[in-house]
Amino acid sequence: MAFIQCNLHSEALGMASAINVILPQQTTSQVGLKGRSGKGPHPTLWLLHGRSDDHTIWMRRTSIERYASELGLAVVMPNVHLSWYQDMAYGPRYFTYLSEELPRLCREFFHLSDRREDNFIAGLSMGGYGAFLHALRNPQNYAAAASLSGALDLPSRIAASRTDGSTVPADMRAAFTDPDAITGTDADLLALIRQAKEKGTDLPALYACCGTEDFLYADNQSFRQHASDLGLPLSYEEGPGTHDWGFWDQWIQRVLAWLPLCS
Repeated sequence: MAFIQCNLHSEALGMASAINVILPQQTTSQVGLKGRSGKGPHPTLWLLHGRSDDHTIWMRRTSIERYASELGLAVVMPNVHLSWYQDMAYGPRYFTYLSEELPRLCREFFHLSDRREDNFIAGLSMGGYGAFLHALRNPQNYAAAASLSGALDLPSRIAASRTDGSTVPADMRAAFTDPDAITGTDADLLALIRQAKEKGTDLPALYACCGTEDFLYADNQSFRQHASDLGLPLSYEEGPGTHDWGFWDQWIQRVLAWLPLCS
């Protein structure tokens, strides 16, 4: 595998933005790795970070490079700060950046496929929300989307902060025009899957997993129940675990095994 760190100038953001990229490489000389690379443009996993992290975290806390090496899969890890993957109410346009500009720029610099069947998106926690958000709003871009311990029911999470006496976090107030009014908008994943069902949208394959001791477990159960009620296929798994890297390092391997990679 080849590992690249770079800064891309983004017109959508009005500034440079950092990304980490893993590229497939044919090699048998790297100790402990069996590199694989096809002849055509590389299938790509757009891998998203969580709320307290950045574009470096997947490389620092998991063995994603080793796991992807045998799959011939490129992995692009962008930095979106605390944007919740939105065109922020008070900040840069990260939704536009991730959905339009970043793929175009990466395909100019790297040998990445632009075919829907070769593109996948996944993330953890805030990034799990981001992965499903982008897959549901731009289903034509991805063959599959995966959430690991995702914040999948934001309206309920925000409502809970009101009832327990806490305040809506500052990053949510910056990302969303009115956090209390997310229900039914294009920031509400439950509303998006309902709209997709009503319109008969050809959705990407969806996968979600969560630890049974995770504080976001209820969010995942809510999303799972809504998908079931709507008759939308969702691959869902759970197991012992909390909101930590021991869980995510284990379960990203299951995500990679689940991806519908073309042979």
